[in-house]
Amino acid sequence: MFDKKVVLFALFALIVIVAACAPAPTATPVPTVAPKPTEASKPTVAPTAAAAKPTDAPKPTEAPKPTTAPTVATGLVPATKGGYPNKALEIVAPAGAGGGWDTLARTVQRSLETEKLYPQPTTVVNKVGGGGGVGLAYIFTKKADDYELVVYSPPLIINTLNKTFENDYKELTPLAKLITDYQVILVKADSPYKTMGDLMAALKKDPGAVKFAGASSPGSMDHLAIAKLAKNAGIDPGKMSYIAFNDVGSGLTALLGGNVGFMSTGVGEAIPQVEAKTVRALGVSSAERRGGVMKDVPTWKESGWNVTYEVWRGIFGAPGMSADAKAWWGETLKRMSATKTWKDSLDKLQWVDAYADGDSFAKFLDEEFQSYKVLMTDTGFIK
Repeated sequence: MFDKKVVLFALFALIVIVAACAPAPTATPVPTVAPKPTEASKPTVAPTAAAAKPTDAPKPTEAPKPTTAPTVATGLVPATKGGYPNKALEIVAPAGAGGGWDTLARTVQRSLETEKLYPQPTTVVNKVGGGGGVGLAYIFTKKADDYELVVYSPPLIINTLNKTFENDYKELTPLAKLITDYQVILVKADSPYKTMGDLMAALKKDPGAVKFAGASSPGSMDHLAIAKLAKNAGIDPGKMSYIAFNDVGSGLTALLGGNVGFMSTGVGEAIPQVEAKTVRALGVSSAERRGGVMKDVPTWKESGWNVTYEVWRGIFGAPGMSADAKAWWGETLKRMSATKTWKDSLDKLQWVDAYADGDSFAKFLDEEFQSYKVLMTDTGFIK
């Protein structure tokens, strides 16, 4: 049926194909070259690349170290288990507009809003009078209200010592110490007092003849800073004439109107007037010169009087603030102090970053109480 030659040729071709596809004999494992059991256990003949030795494993110290992780967390702090915060916030400035307390309260408000650190509306209210006493009395009507904050500085301690305040500073809830400011002596642009030396000479000649203004109550911060300077210069602070105003603006009006010879106020509040050249700054209470528009203003120490005076400012919760709210604000204020908005404000106002948490702030306040007790006794404001 088929041609035998064709059939034979086909069979021959099939054999060739099968032979070509079959594994080569050399690929078959040769038993004689297999590693002997005794040789496999010898370290000297173990294949170097077959498996990593235990000593080749990365050491813990070789693990990559994070270099860009922030030291302070950012963004909104999660609400507490109880849902705090879920209401509008009120920040009390216990003085009028333009002063250190008002400026701090509004700087905190702006930082919280700009950086989206508080999820509800915020407002600043000014409670004017009594060297901060009206504001303190107000915050004591808000006991256990977790949505009331208040800012304060040394008058909180001073007016506790001199009994101006009915309530004790220890009853507030310290949340954070925020900044340090300094006192500056201002005169009007055409004042006859060109230097600190000129002013101090006039005060030595007749302490009561040169009236001076401040935005704190008699015997409080603006007054006490000058009393400390006068004491160092051999001038009796009790003979000096201090005029107290409820806010910085009123004091500046008196200065520019010639009703007082000089004014004691914070550097932050003085900067706009110095920039406008309506006043001249004679000296600042810091240990070193400030920057910016104040860079040419000598310190009191440079002018010959070995005196410094620091003005701390911090923020408090109402008496009886809950532990949850205190903890939430502790973390929030820590985050706020690391934000660009906050840091830019400090640079503009020449405030020094002095952030300290609530517990550290509480200890600082007790130390300040003892320090001011000595100062106020030495300058005759308390016995």
